[in-house]
Amino acid sequence: MYAITYCFFKLVALLPFRVLYGISDFLYLIIYHVIKYRIKVVRLNLQNSFPEKSDAWRKDIEKKYYRHLCDNIVETIKLLHLSDKEADRRIIVTNGDLIDRLAQDGRSFMLLLGHYGNWEWVPAITRHYHLPYSGQIYRPLRNPSFDRLFLKIRSRFNSVCIAQKQAVRSLLQIQKTHQMLIGFVADQRPNTSNVNHHFQFLNQDTNFSVGAEFIGSKINAHFVFMDVKPLKRGYVQLTFREILPEQYEGEKYPITRRYVEMLEEVINRAPEYWLWSHNRWSLSYKNKK
Repeated sequence: MYAITYCFFKLVALLPFRVLYGISDFLYLIIYHVIKYRIKVVRLNLQNSFPEKSDAWRKDIEKKYYRHLCDNIVETIKLLHLSDKEADRRIIVTNGDLIDRLAQDGRSFMLLLGHYGNWEWVPAITRHYHLPYSGQIYRPLRNPSFDRLFLKIRSRFNSVCIAQKQAVRSLLQIQKTHQMLIGFVADQRPNTSNVNHHFQFLNQDTNFSVGAEFIGSKINAHFVFMDVKPLKRGYVQLTFREILPEQYEGEKYPITRRYVEMLEEVINRAPEYWLWSHNRWSLSYKNKK
């Protein structure tokens, strides 16, 4: 089943971007207008996140979001056949030297980002600094074939994928022999078994995993935020920003709080690029009922 799945998506990845975006336009019609994929979730999330905005404004963001979601699908598949030269032309990293400069003290890095823009393209940053080891924490997918496929996609730029359940043990072991940069997409709804904490985020009380801060503190890592800025279809600018939470010293999780603020700033800049179809606040909505 994996071989069939891989061969199909590999063939799709061979198509040029202009054709892939034509497929994306067709997917938009199906997903948004016919299937109406998670449209109730998207509308509820936008309503509660931006209650001060007009219905027309939220409707515009909704449509732009679904177009972006479809672009994300074809852009992710394209990673199965994307040359380094093409990646460098389309994925612009503005200050990879920040990592090399901070790395002179020998400490590792925890890179925090969100489900914003196309997060599957972010591992391309490995071509813009000189650390010997780069990886990312991921949640295995339920479908084994798609899990193997996405592991292949996510390792496109030599980024090692570490399953969430093995993260603490694996990173503590790697730290003994390698200076590393590990990416955490830290805005998804945490498992109840994870260490988590509540923060105000997009006008709502929101539970966040503090796993990255917990692990990073254990190994005395630098904390860096990935600012993702989509420029146009197929082009994105990635900017490293150091997380400096001095104003929250004395709080229990100052790093995570500053990360939440930085992510919210990015979302408010262009809301359509965040993952609104994720049922992020489902438990909160149930409790309110």
